[in-house]
Amino acid sequence: MSQPTAPPCRRPCIFSSKHFPTGSFTRRAQDICQIDDSPIQNTNSAQSSRHFRHSTMASSTGTLDAPGTTGAPTPPPNRHHNKTDKKTTTGEASNVSLNLGDATLNITHNPPDPSNPQNDNETYKRIRRKVDLRLCTIAGLLCSLNLLDSGVLSSAAVTSMLTDLGLDVGNRFSISIFIFTISSIIFQLPSTIAVRLLGPRIWFSVITFFFGLITLCTGFVRTWQQMIALRILLGAAMAGIFPGLAYLISTWYPRGEQQLRFAFMQSGEVVVLATGSLVNYGLNRLDGRRGLEGWRWMFVVQGVCTCVIGIVTYWWMVDFPENSDRSFRFLTREEADIVASRIEKDRGDVIPQKFSIVEVLKHAKDLKIWAFACLFFMQNIVSTALAYFVPIILQNGLGYSSDAAIILSAPPYYYAIVPVLLSSWYADRFRVRGPVITFNATCLITGFAVLGFAGNSGARYFGVFLATGAYVANWAALTAYQANNVVGQWKRVFTAAACTMFNGAGGIAGSFIVQNYEAPYYATAVWISIGSHLLMITLVGLLTIYFYLANRSLRRTGKVLEQTVGFRFTY
Repeated sequence: MSQPTAPPCRRPCIFSSKHFPTGSFTRRAQDICQIDDSPIQNTNSAQSSRHFRHSTMASSTGTLDAPGTTGAPTPPPNRHHNKTDKKTTTGEASNVSLNLGDATLNITHNPPDPSNPQNDNETYKRIRRKVDLRLCTIAGLLCSLNLLDSGVLSSAAVTSMLTDLGLDVGNRFSISIFIFTISSIIFQLPSTIAVRLLGPRIWFSVITFFFGLITLCTGFVRTWQQMIALRILLGAAMAGIFPGLAYLISTWYPRGEQQLRFAFMQSGEVVVLATGSLVNYGLNRLDGRRGLEGWRWMFVVQGVCTCVIGIVTYWWMVDFPENSDRSFRFLTREEADIVASRIEKDRGDVIPQKFSIVEVLKHAKDLKIWAFACLFFMQNIVSTALAYFVPIILQNGLGYSSDAAIILSAPPYYYAIVPVLLSSWYADRFRVRGPVITFNATCLITGFAVLGFAGNSGARYFGVFLATGAYVANWAALTAYQANNVVGQWKRVFTAAACTMFNGAGGIAGSFIVQNYEAPYYATAVWISIGSHLLMITLVGLLTIYFYLANRSLRRTGKVLEQTVGFRFTY
């Protein structure tokens, strides 16, 4: 029997539900006017959910249309649906009561009011701008702390720090860098889980404050053993920053809007990084003030600033969409429900399953997660090579002094804002991921080829710009690529942590490809950087083929992807 068709509407609907298996909730969704009474989309979720759309109500054994899908058939529900639809004339409110056996859903439907038109799309854009300003700004600032630490350590290494602490003996300085990365890798998964369990406001503010406190203490160490101990603690403190923020951003935006938001985060990060190198140049001039060497001032100032940022983060950071009305002066309950309903329609995973370590680790069986992680490994191999090349070309190749080389190392990072924003806008606008990653990887290969083989120093400096821009742009592209193709809160947590762990391992591997005796061209670093990105292009091509075939199977056979009815991979 066909179901009654409800008229299209852009007025709010008020839903009240009782006796759901996992509790009760009340939701006001201003961008919806009908409810799909098909089974829940996420077949692996422990929470009851409903998916809304501006179309005719589907029958209980019909199909479910998700954004970007053609309607994958769903299995018949195990419940008996008894529906009473009280139809009314235009201009009157209507009530629909759904008896789903273990749940009763009452819907109050308010028809359009011609005297008070409402544009849901403009409302959502206004809410999204608020989210962008709050979430992407603090995310970019927090992510920059890790890179600033690397910048401070690199700048301090060319001062008296190594001799003051005895780090110039053997490979002690290399150990201080290596042990930091190992500590970070170990704590990344637990720290990312803590974001979900404790909430972003509490967790990010706590780890950021301790990150700053440890950095501050580094300015007063007297031995290399003390430096090593603090580097271990520092790696543990910052372990959850990048994967936690990548996970949080992915929960706030539909898949088609994520890459540009990751680009906003990345832009803030590189701006702070580029500016930080200029600040370190100035702080080194304080050498001898108040009995502290210049390198100690670098750690002290950054540590104090980071502690302040950690305190402010508690009020600046936002909670997850379903709890965002708890954030300080942010969204109302109605605005939060609009965001949550969009996410629910996009992939059906707003509400997380109950936490258990099994629910997190079971996703290790999904091979595509490790494929994403390998992409991050290949991406970060080039980071050390780039860090080495910039000062070498500016100082040795172009003849600038060491101070001028520090200052002129900033422009390539400022330039990187342009390609990361443009490529991410294009990727979200046309819902493509693989081609953008391939384009960025090709630009990086070209940049390293110019960097390694050009005889003209000006051309080599241009290669630095090209490679740096492509490298930064692919951070946003790869993060969106993995976030777009996994469903479920704990799977997102595991994927973000796994990718960041492999990213750290790539940084360790990259530190071994730069051979000092190959200066000033470093052929090994150039060829390995080029080769890693050729492998990246190949792996992205294989994933694209897999995603295409999986989506085609969905269209032909109704196969469920990611245990979510109607979900389709993005490539």
